[in-house]
Amino acid sequence: MYQPRTMTIPEVHAEHQEYWDGARDGKLLIKKCDSCSQMHYYPRVICPHCMSDQTSWITAKGTGTVYTYSVMRHGTPYAIAFVELDEGPRMMTNIVECDLDTVHISQRVTVVFKQTGDEQNPGSYVPCFTPIQG
Repeated sequence: MYQPRTMTIPEVHAEHQEYWDGARDGKLLIKKCDSCSQMHYYPRVICPHCMSDQTSWITAKGTGTVYTYSVMRHGTPYAIAFVELDEGPRMMTNIVECDLDTVHISQRVTVVFKQTGDEQNPGSYVPCFTPIQG
């Protein structure tokens, strides 16, 4: 069964500050290339598809499908997964607020933002996903 656990965010750099600000505000932001129109995650300045530096932030729907996952049971159990967003990119994340034994590939999920236990960045949130019921 899922149990809340303390999470931290990676070191924040200027090029993805907007991403973390969006998470704090309950928005999942990803990058879209203005040159080739491909979307990508993890947010970075250079498009990994065409190498253009012409990219823009867009707000993702916040829904997707579990591409693959693993449940860790040593200590506090948790599930880590790659979720394929409806926009196309895949992101590594945690699956939360569910019975971890029911997580499965192709499961529909939606984003939820969990406050971190990061004393250096109080008020920081990390995007996680939870199964869509129904």
